[in-house]
Amino acid sequence: MKSIEELNAIREKTYNEISLRKNRNYDGREKHILVCGGTGCTSSHSMDVINRLNEVIKEKGLDNVRVIRTGCFGLCARGPIMVIRPEDTFYSAAKVEDVEEIIEKHIIGGEIVERLLCKDIDGSLVKSLDELNFYKKQHRIVLKNCGLIDPENIDEYLAFDGYKALEKVLTSMSQDEVIQVVSDSGLRGRGGAGFPTGRKWQFAKNSVDDQKYVACNADEGDPGAFMDRSVLEGDPHAVIEAMAIAAYAIGANKGYIYVRAEYPIAVHRLQVAIDQAKAYGLLGDNIMGLGFKFDVEIRLGAGAFVCGEETALMESVEGRRGEPRPRPPFPAVQGLFKKPTLLNNVETYANITQIILNGAEWFSSIGTEKSKGTKVFALGGNINNVGLVEVPMGITLREIVYDIGGGIPNGRKFKAAQTGGPSGGCIPEEHLDTPIDYESLGAIGSMMGSGGLIVMDDTTCMVNLARFFLDFTVDESCGKCPPCRIGTKRMLEILQRMVEGKGEEGDIEKLEKLAMNIKRSSLCGLGQTAPNPVLSTLRYFRDEYEAHIKDKKCPAGECKAMTQVTINKEICRGCSLCSQKCPVGAIHGELKSPFEVDQSKCIKCGVCIATCPFKAISRV
Repeated sequence: MKSIEELNAIREKTYNEISLRKNRNYDGREKHILVCGGTGCTSSHSMDVINRLNEVIKEKGLDNVRVIRTGCFGLCARGPIMVIRPEDTFYSAAKVEDVEEIIEKHIIGGEIVERLLCKDIDGSLVKSLDELNFYKKQHRIVLKNCGLIDPENIDEYLAFDGYKALEKVLTSMSQDEVIQVVSDSGLRGRGGAGFPTGRKWQFAKNSVDDQKYVACNADEGDPGAFMDRSVLEGDPHAVIEAMAIAAYAIGANKGYIYVRAEYPIAVHRLQVAIDQAKAYGLLGDNIMGLGFKFDVEIRLGAGAFVCGEETALMESVEGRRGEPRPRPPFPAVQGLFKKPTLLNNVETYANITQIILNGAEWFSSIGTEKSKGTKVFALGGNINNVGLVEVPMGITLREIVYDIGGGIPNGRKFKAAQTGGPSGGCIPEEHLDTPIDYESLGAIGSMMGSGGLIVMDDTTCMVNLARFFLDFTVDESCGKCPPCRIGTKRMLEILQRMVEGKGEEGDIEKLEKLAMNIKRSSLCGLGQTAPNPVLSTLRYFRDEYEAHIKDKKCPAGECKAMTQVTINKEICRGCSLCSQKCPVGAIHGELKSPFEVDQSKCIKCGVCIATCPFKAISRV
């Protein structure tokens, strides 16, 4: 066990060793090469880049160069990402074969490898991370250590004020004072519902029992969402420290982190962090020698979306099938093992240490009147800068899509953005200037959700989009209550008919009636919000539903059953590329003359559309 004095000594020593990562004016010879080791960049072979860097550095005897595997930098579309400190040079899409050139030219010769510099959306080369438009409007609180520290080295977390918030709480604050600071900060739950965090903590503290629990929901299941995973991969100690603070505040001594098994890197780094915290006496029976007891265990989920609902999660932690419980009693009164339980998600906890260290007033000064602080979004879909962003509440959707996200690829037109995943709604172009906060999103029929933000261009069919999300919900329903189990299935059947060109008059009214009944009568949040994508697309894109039913046409040209692939003879140059690539031999013609599509053979796969260099082929 480390005493407070020993922890402070480690902080000072380690900070002196790694301060060049923040200090641009550092004039020493040492270099730190930071390479993203998050899931996105790892899938692009960043670990091979790291291994090769270490090999070349050893071969050349460069004892003043360190390679650090970090968490996510955010700009996932440009990975693997490499940043060289202290000069902050930002290289994107770095490959194994680039390593020797980087070492020879940059590290030894002091010359930037310009061909590897990240390009901004306007095509300009960007030499440092802060010059990228992607980062200029971000405000990193939750992600402050991601991309900066080695997540598997507790000393580096300590160097940047790690576990100082826990020390402050244990040495100078009462339970009520901790809860008051969290309440005054205005922090609301980032898991989707936006319930005031301080109020939830107070409910759990007020419950009297011989045993209480603190739990963390890391079961991130929305399609396209990877916020919590990235936090756990890049800064796992921030969540562990916050859970210990929460345990002190409510009087608990045991914690569980429920994380899906599909996140192997996050699970590994969490376990490493827990083991390190125990070795340092930051978890266990006598934390920092101050008499406080708290321990944490990981529980793996099997990937059931319904287990994102708090009571279903608790059922799973206890070893049963993940199905929601009727409420009340609420978890703060009767949760895990029928004991009072506090449950927050990863992002909510990741704000706590900064609130304790910097104060409630600091946090509440960020954001809007009713939505304080920042929000992390996983930005995906038809957007140039796919990645992870953290922005102040109140920023507009337009700023996220165009200033941070870099706009829509291939010159396409923005059509809508889906927030809240399968539980959320679509935001059309007319609401691009809507502030991103709980109240504003609710007013236009969407919701914050946990933070997935999927952007769609004008080739997206909104009927098919609603079908996609409802198909996901039907598949993920636990089946416990009939409204969700049966009602969503009937809605999906109607939507499936529509996209196949078999929609009937009255289908829209049936969808609306089913949707309202399911929302009113489902047992848990999954069923209650399942109709939202349908209702929001009906609200803003009703004409597309009507076109599918009345005209048997898909205005976006996405639904294969109602479209034909055609070649514009005035544009076609007769190059034959489309014919060569067609997997079913449906395109024929003579070289240098317009080609034709045999509709009886065409499977509408779109390969020819993607292949044609003259954009002569389209779905109509």
